[in-house]
Amino acid sequence: MIRVLLADDEAMIRAGVRAILGSDPEIEVVAEAGDGGRALELARVHDPDVALLDIRMPGMDGLAAAAELRRVQPGIAVVVLTTFDEGDYVARALAAGVKGFLLKASDPRELLMGVHAAAKGAAFLSPRIAHRVITELSGGALERRSAARARVAQLTGREREVLTCVGQGLSNQEIAERLQIAEGTVKAHVSAILHRIGASNRVRAAILAHEAGLIDDWDAIGGARRHGGAQ
Repeated sequence: MIRVLLADDEAMIRAGVRAILGSDPEIEVVAEAGDGGRALELARVHDPDVALLDIRMPGMDGLAAAAELRRVQPGIAVVVLTTFDEGDYVARALAAGVKGFLLKASDPRELLMGVHAAAKGAAFLSPRIAHRVITELSGGALERRSAARARVAQLTGREREVLTCVGQGLSNQEIAERLQIAEGTVKAHVSAILHRIGASNRVRAAILAHEAGLIDDWDAIGGARRHGGAQ
């Protein structure tokens, strides 16, 4: 069971999100808060697996709460659920160490996928968020893609496959199942990938996968291996 802490200052939004999460028998909302400060208090009491935080809340906002949670309870995966997709919010959320970026206007299935991914230690980006990161933070999508592809070019064929899976929000276990390799091997590949591309965490690696076009390439060929045999 994935235990979720939900924080949003609008009661109707909390009710809607709670209803969506409640449709999944593997997710339980264990606490709700209307501001970041209260979310921190409830996190200490309930120790949830995932904290689902709005950005704009009275008192302590969601990004400040995310940074504090990462400091005092690093085992809690933080996912931002917001109306706002501006680049500065995304950048601050990255700095706070969040595991996912979700928009309130997204398909409810994205919410469930994001919570599951975060609980498994994976990163999850709403497609609109990924696009915003690429265009707003890059200073030009074409330049960003070129630079990202240069960084990805350092990787072996197998590492590119693993990075693609990370970009799709898969956990290590799911990557192992997809690529038919041991989970320990996946962990080793992820560590090597983060080191080679200079990424501090899986979220940044996932963003790079989107920037480099790995997700588009994978989808275009139906998930087939684009770079030849495993290495």
